[in-house]
Amino acid sequence: MRNKDLASDYITRAGNRLAAVELLFERKSYADVVRESQELVELCLKGLLRLARVEVPRLHDVGPLLLDARDRLPADVRPHTDALAKISKQMRRDRELSFYGSEDLTPSDFYQQEDAKKALEDARWVHSICSSVLGKK
Repeated sequence: MRNKDLASDYITRAGNRLAAVELLFERKSYADVVRESQELVELCLKGLLRLARVEVPRLHDVGPLLLDARDRLPADVRPHTDALAKISKQMRRDRELSFYGSEDLTPSDFYQQEDAKKALEDARWVHSICSSVLGKK
C-alpha cells in the first residue's frame, strides 16, 4: 500500500456519491438509492481499512475485515465497528439484486421508499463516521 492519498480519494468520491444518492431519492429511484448507497459504504469502509494499513481485497463486504482490524482503526471509530460491519453485510446482500433484478424480481417494483430511506440513512451515517477520521466531508 504505497498510495497514501487513496483513502482520502475514497472518502471524497463517497461524498460525491452521497449527493447523487440524495438526488436519486428525491426522484424516487429507490432501487438505485439502494445500489449506490452500497457503493458509497464500500468506498468509505475501504478507506478506513487503508488508513489502518490493511490490504483491501476486491470484494464488496469488508465487514469481517473491519472486525479483524478493530484494534488498528482510529479510536473514534472502534465503538462503531460492529454497526459498520453489519451495514456492510446488509448492503452487500442487495448489491446485485437492486441493480440487475432477477427473472422474478424487477428492482424498481421491489425496492420501496422505506428500503431506500434506510439505505440512505445508513450511507449518511457511515460517511459521517469515516469522513471524520479521513479528514474530508
